[in-house]
Amino acid sequence: MRVLELWRHPVKSFQGERLEEAELVADGLASDRAWGVRDNATGKMLTGRREPQLLLASARLGDDGLPSTTLPDGTTTTGLGPETDSALSAWLGHDVSLVAATDVPPQQAEVFVDHLDDTGAMDEWTMPPNRFVDALPLLLLTTASLRTGASLHPDGVWDVRRFRPNVLIDADGDGWPEDAWVGQEVRIGNVVAQGVFPCPRCTMVTRPQPGGLERDLDVFRTLNREHGANFGLWASVVTPGTVRAGDEVSV
Repeated sequence: MRVLELWRHPVKSFQGERLEEAELVADGLASDRAWGVRDNATGKMLTGRREPQLLLASARLGDDGLPSTTLPDGTTTTGLGPETDSALSAWLGHDVSLVAATDVPPQQAEVFVDHLDDTGAMDEWTMPPNRFVDALPLLLLTTASLRTGASLHPDGVWDVRRFRPNVLIDADGDGWPEDAWVGQEVRIGNVVAQGVFPCPRCTMVTRPQPGGLERDLDVFRTLNREHGANFGLWASVVTPGTVRAGDEVSV
């Protein structure tokens, strides 16, 4: 197996950037989900679950180590502050701010109880400190799982961007190979990760996104029916280091 793609998402629920190499530090891929959009009326951090529009914007890490964002109309912002907050608020239609995870206490995440009903009740939990990640530092996914999903729902678009992993691993065959990595060491080049538990999916994988990814509820229905709604693997970082596209992966 080898690393096929590396993805960093500087701003939670925005489109990310594909990298040729990335630093994996103790709490995940450096600068991944390091910033997020806060609803100033409620104090909640927004995600593509509550605010699907977020997935239509993109973010990359600037040379200054701060996020640069591009909104659907082409408006760009750099870093934090009033200008960025004003642009984001005008786009979303309510008062929001771009904040760093390191500047706020651990925040609440939320998910619809019924993943196909955006009008229903939501469950909440506390995200880890210093990142706006839902559960654990690192999300791994294999091409074998993507192929399996596509075979079960061939009318869907099983683009990796729907599933937002940090590391996409090229793996032969089909099935869900990541399931067997729970509790195992996953070596990615010189980096060692620890598989912890399968990633439970939600309405996020059904959302429309740029590049022809239309809303598709059957993506979630398929994963729910065939694999208990799981797709990919949450992992922790045991031995930090640099990972590169093409690095060998072993378990």
